[in-house]
Order: sequence, then C-alpha cells, then structure tokens
Amino acid sequence: MALPVVAIIGRPNVGKSTLVNRLCRSREAIVHDQPGMTRDRTYQEGYWGDRIFRVVDTGGLVFDDDSEFLPEIREQADLALAEAAVALVIVDGQQGCTAADEAIATWLRGHNVPVLLAVNKCESPETGLAMAAEFWGLGLGEPHPISAIHGAGTGDLLDQVIGYLPATEEEAGAEPIQLAIIGRPNVGKSSLLNAICGEQRAIVSPIRGTTRDTIDTTVERENHTWKLLDTAGIRRKRSVNYGPEFFGINRSFKAIERSDVCVLVIDALDGVTEQDQRLAGRIEEDGRACVVVVNKWDAIEKDSHTMAAMEKELRAKLYFLDWAGMLFTSALTGQRVQSVFALALLAVEQHRRRVTTSVVNEVLTEALSWRTPPTSRGGRAGRLYYGTQVATRPPSFTLFVNDPKLFGDTYRRYIERQIREGLGFEGTPIRLFWRGKQQRDAERDLARVKR
Repeated sequence: MALPVVAIIGRPNVGKSTLVNRLCRSREAIVHDQPGMTRDRTYQEGYWGDRIFRVVDTGGLVFDDDSEFLPEIREQADLALAEAAVALVIVDGQQGCTAADEAIATWLRGHNVPVLLAVNKCESPETGLAMAAEFWGLGLGEPHPISAIHGAGTGDLLDQVIGYLPATEEEAGAEPIQLAIIGRPNVGKSSLLNAICGEQRAIVSPIRGTTRDTIDTTVERENHTWKLLDTAGIRRKRSVNYGPEFFGINRSFKAIERSDVCVLVIDALDGVTEQDQRLAGRIEEDGRACVVVVNKWDAIEKDSHTMAAMEKELRAKLYFLDWAGMLFTSALTGQRVQSVFALALLAVEQHRRRVTTSVVNEVLTEALSWRTPPTSRGGRAGRLYYGTQVATRPPSFTLFVNDPKLFGDTYRRYIERQIREGLGFEGTPIRLFWRGKQQRDAERDLARVKR
C-alpha cells in the first residue's frame, strides 16, 4: 500500500523546499534565493512519531502570469493535490499576506483536500504569533507560525499533519530498485519518464535546464518496485555557473551513486557527444549497472540495416560501456519505452550476482590454455594461480599471481574479456584486483605481528 502524501503548496520563495528538507531530515530539495527554483513535483519520505509519509514539493504558484513554465507548474501542483491526504500551504510571515497568497487560497477552495496553513519565517517567539495572525483572513483555518530554517514550530505542525493521514501502513517488501535516468540536457529524459509513467510526471520543454531537482517516482514493473530518478541534464563543467544548475547537477551525480542501475539517454539525432562519453565514464567509474537508451528513434530515417549500423557506431564511441545493453526508443510515440525495465532488471541481477570460486577458476584455466601470461625481458614468466569473486555491486574478483607487474594492460583486458565471455555479467562493470606473492607475504607477516 502506498504511503500517504503531504503536498507542500505556496507562492515562490516562501521557503517550501527548506521546509521539505526540514520535514524529511535531508538536503535533497534545492534551496536558493531565487524565485522558481522548484518546477516539477518532487517526492521524499518523512516521518513523525510512528508515522511515515511522502512529502511532495511543488513549484511556486503564480496565477496572474502565464510566462515560462508557470502554467506547467500549476498543472504539477494540481496533480500533487489530487493524490494528497493533506495540503500544507506555506506563506511568508515577514512579507505578510499578499494578493498571491489570496489567489492560492481561492484556488485551493476548488480542491477537495484538507488544508493546513503554515506561516514561515517566524523565528521570533515574541512576534511570531502576531505575524501569523494576519493570515486568518485567508480563510484557510488557524495559521501556524514556524521557522523552516530553524525548526521552530514544525513539531506542532507535524502533530496536526498526522491527524489527517489515513491509518495505513506501507506494505513490507523488498527495497525498490533505484533507476537513475542520466543524460545531457534536452535528450528526452523527462519525456522518457512521462512515457513510462503514463502521465505528465515532469515538465518537458525545449529550454535547457528545465529539470533542476532529482525527481523520484515509484512504479511497478516486471514484478518489482522501481524508484525512478529523473535528473538534471549534465553539461560540461566549464559551462555551468554556480547556482541552480550547479546544485541540480550535483544531485544528478548523487543519483548515479545511489542508484542500482543507470539509464544513459542518448539523442539519436546528435549521436554520442563528448559529454555523453564523460557521463559513460562516470557511470563506469562509480560501478553502476547501466542500460543505454537511444531516444528520438522516431525522428531517424531508417531501413532494415539502420539500427545495427547505428549501434555499431554508438558502441565504438561508448567504449566505456561496451558491456551495457542498448535500446532504441521514442519517448514521443512510446516505442519500446517499457522494454527499458526488462534490460534494467537483467543488469541489476548481474550487478548483484555471485559466482563460486570453482566456476571462476574453470574460466581462468580455459583462458590460460588459449593464451599464456606474458614473459618479461629478463625471462621471468607471469603466473596466474587462481581467482575468486570477493564482492558484488559491481562484481569484483581478486586474481592471485606471482607478480602483478608482469601482467600488462593487454593481458589484463584479455582476462576480463574471457571472464565476461565465460560468466556473462551483461549490463554491469566488473573489477579485477591483481594480487602478487609479495603482497600476500606482507599481509601474512602483519597478521602474525598483530597476534
């Protein structure tokens, strides 16, 4: 059963995202002294006492202006209210009641959802009640003075919130699979998320930088629960100024780190760019499972050979991810969009897979029979004794040899290739650690000293 939802509503720059971070004990929502920071609705888990709930942060509402993104932000707020058990309306106590606050109050009366009114920026206990009293005129019930940045009054507010939550508990079960949608700006990440969810989950615009927060969405596919993380488009570092885009990109990198699998979205019209290669390298370095999704496939003129030819061309440039599955999709038409989950699930299973030592050594023995280790100029031959898997996520192997220096990059790549051919591990990077006899002797001596 899904967690009950608490929607955060208000005009721009009243401290909604600061309150979200306070309620959820996190720093996930981007906070910056600039109106319009939050655009899409973003979700985090909060708790108070023995109750767990989802907090949805929405963009700042403006009703007397239909300029860039404002109609879409209102649509996202509508969707948030449609699923909310209670709405928290945030106003600015220092600025006082404004016409924009009154417009929001009028708009809320058209929604069948309970409302709590929180007057933010009431840091002073002496003046806070007086500042809050001004907002009785909105007709939204008792104004609760709080300070989102310092936490004052938020406990009393949460006591009120949980009174509106239905008496349900989240179904016990496996942790959801974290799937991060990664790519540079305007490759169709948010369109892909909307196509997967079957709703306008994220604002889509040709303007670069529309998505700023990392947007979490939970769906059920392939008999598993998935948490989809739509991230901000990642541009080259020198193109990014300190501010909203900088924070959004940092959250994108954190999304890669906390994901089980990354979906790297490539624009079929542009092909693989230098920035795509950097992102591919980042995914491999972080040891994440990966699926490469080539979006906008509907815009390509093609025949029966186009897909194979393009895959060969793309893989030549994405050599960091030569082990990743590749899928050609169109977020616009929905073509193959749902197939992302089958490939992602395979990658996650391989990412978590463990192989017995006996099977590893069967593969290594076969590899050695085809190609013996190199010999140094002084006539010293490399010897590979045995190997064992030491970790998962990503699968990692320690190979015991006489001297790691005798095994150059070419032979190391050969062994990795043989392990992949013999054991699979499609969709995930693997790690090989070469351990020499001197290292083992030193570790043994250290263990004796400790005893």
